[in-house]
Amino acid sequence: MTINGWIQIALFCAIILALVKPLGWYMTRVFKGERTFLSPVLRPVEAWLYKLAGTSDREEQHWATYAVAMLLFNLAGFLLLYALQRFQASLPFNPIGMSAVPAPLAFNTTASFVTNTNWQNYGGESTMSYLVQMTGLAVQNFVSAATGIALAIALVRGFARHSVRSVGNFWVDLTRATLYVLLPIAIVFTLFLVWQGVPQTLGNYFEATTLEGARQTMAAGPMASQIAIKMLGTNGGGFLNANAAHPFENPTALTNLFQMVAIFAIGAALTNVFGRMVGDQRQGWAIFSAMGALFLVGVTVCYWAEASGNPLVHALGVDGGNMEGKEVRFGIALSALFAVVTTAASCGAVNAMHDSFTALGGMIPMINMQLGEVIIGGVGAGLYGVLLFVVIAIFIAGLMVGRTPEYLGKKIEAKEVKMALLALLVLPLAMLGFTAISVVMPSSVASIANPGPHGFSEILYAFTSAAANNGSAFGGLTGNTDWYNATLGLAMLMGRFLMILPAMAIAGSLAAKKTVPASAGTFPTHGGLFVGLLVGSILIIGGLTFFPALAVGPIVEHLSMMQGQTFGSGG
Repeated sequence: MTINGWIQIALFCAIILALVKPLGWYMTRVFKGERTFLSPVLRPVEAWLYKLAGTSDREEQHWATYAVAMLLFNLAGFLLLYALQRFQASLPFNPIGMSAVPAPLAFNTTASFVTNTNWQNYGGESTMSYLVQMTGLAVQNFVSAATGIALAIALVRGFARHSVRSVGNFWVDLTRATLYVLLPIAIVFTLFLVWQGVPQTLGNYFEATTLEGARQTMAAGPMASQIAIKMLGTNGGGFLNANAAHPFENPTALTNLFQMVAIFAIGAALTNVFGRMVGDQRQGWAIFSAMGALFLVGVTVCYWAEASGNPLVHALGVDGGNMEGKEVRFGIALSALFAVVTTAASCGAVNAMHDSFTALGGMIPMINMQLGEVIIGGVGAGLYGVLLFVVIAIFIAGLMVGRTPEYLGKKIEAKEVKMALLALLVLPLAMLGFTAISVVMPSSVASIANPGPHGFSEILYAFTSAAANNGSAFGGLTGNTDWYNATLGLAMLMGRFLMILPAMAIAGSLAAKKTVPASAGTFPTHGGLFVGLLVGSILIIGGLTFFPALAVGPIVEHLSMMQGQTFGSGG
């Protein structure tokens, strides 16, 4: 580890911290329907969209109606994206004549982008036409992210309102998230990326001459616009197979920094939106502090593990940490930081190959996802995920002092706790259940590239990433098989929609409750004690659930490495 590396990490953290309040203030005004500097331009468009959809920003929905609208919208998007891939060969903007995407891969990809996962069992430059990239994948990058934001705002209303039956209007929240938040920032970010050298064209692929004199076909296309929304919406799917490690997608140190900032910006600011909407910004800062503490621990461990490298390599007289699978342009510090950022949020974009990390370095991204990606998390998904843990933490606090738990003046009762636990059980069911089946099936085991604990970790990482709606991978696993296309797709759908429904039920239940005035016995939820309780609840629940699997994967791999035996590229 170096001073320079820590300075770069500190700079990233400072930028995120500086963005929380202004972006949070802006988004609060957007979702309250208040005037913003974009209203003169966008308000007429917004009104026209409501008229087209047959709704109004004055209409509100019961939580069940809100959830049904969300499910139907996502079902329509699923069918459209699947059809685009299956009929790709007959559609325009396909300059190199790509064939139709096979049905199992089309299902997997559709589930991936609809759930904001963007897991890729394909190479973007060799599988998807420009039309599918733009009207299919890019559209889902916007609307899946907007869906997450809308659901988070609905849950926040559940905490902020009292004695009402409505939690907002899904169509209104979806429209505002897209029109006022994602689209304007993505346009500016796209122009920034083009300025930095990222291609943005509808022209054909082109040929280049290598230093050896050979001719090589270079992929081009509308990349900058895809990259902007994939980062901002924490989607992560790359236009190119190498993702943000490719110099076309991530050409400079500046693009690398701002891609990481884009991943965290909205998720971090939503904590401030929460504080503003419940009438106490300290509540938002408490949640942000818990997220920040977990993030800093993860970065420290991952950076230390990669900087320490492999003692077997050091014995050969090679120093400098583990550079296997990393871009020399970014080095160890920025590779470790990017890995933690992209898995703390449900993004999945990578600028280094996680399969080549050391055992402990690769374990941190896995843990980030197994904790439910509540360390900032995906846009919207991170906030409603951490609020589920808040419910559990408050319940535990109530048990400790022997009184009915309360949060923001709302009594947390059996229904809310049951719904929160139901939602939190979805992830281990999908992650560990599918992993357990896969490691005993010879056909699925044949897809791993490495033996022993690292091969187990490749499978565990895949289902962890899918169910957490992340999308990054231990690249040693060959995922484009019928088994993995089907099961990973199912894990993505479970991780997204089976978590959402209990969260919406909590929103409806809380919104209908009366508020209770604070008393001398009320547990304060804006101080260090609450932050510690929340962090502890997240770690204990995650630790008890996933430690046995981690023990037979990355932990035993690390111990084996210390004894002179390795199984993977970086370990």
